[in-house]
Parts: sequence; structure tokens; C-alpha cells
Amino acid sequence: MKLTDFESKALEKIKEIPEGKVSSYKKLARAIGFPEAARAVGNALHKNPRLIRVPCHRIVKNDGSLGGYAGGAKKKTALLKKEGVRFEGGKIINFKENLYRFR
Repeated sequence: MKLTDFESKALEKIKEIPEGKVSSYKKLARAIGFPEAARAVGNALHKNPRLIRVPCHRIVKNDGSLGGYAGGAKKKTALLKKEGVRFEGGKIINFKENLYRFR
């Protein structure tokens, strides 16, 4: 599958997020220079051809809830829990403390 430049930028930028941290679709869009493209970021992540090497499970909604994942919500939750991210009521506990700040 051929990715657009936008999609490639989004997927490449995710690699910066360390294990146990998350970011939002909106923050990722801003980090790659497209502050209004949060939905397009979600679409780009859905095309991720390397789920293991490009940890798109670390991108969540701006309110700390999961958002989508090509592998399904249960898999996304399991991957984040394995990295130490905790949930309550479908949202990340201490979301702001778990939030990665792109450089």
C-alpha cells in the first residue's frame, strides 16, 4: 500500500512516543504541521502497515478516551495496559501525566 507524504509523516512522528506515554490525534496533527487535520491523522493511522514498529496504539482522543485502532479496541487497551497505562471508565487515568509532548 502506497502512503501519501502526510500519512508517512504521521506514522514516522509516532515513533517518537515512548512506551507508557500517549498523545492525541490533535497533538499529532499539530506536530506534523497540520493543526486542523486530526481526523486525517486517524485515517492515516488506520493504514499503518507496521503495527508493531509504528505504535499507533499510543494515539488516543483528546479527552483521554481510546479512539480507534485497526486491531480493535480490546487490543489497543491491552497494548497500552501492558505499557503501564491505566484506565477507568474507558478513559486514561492521569491522562495529562501520560501525555507525550512532541518536540
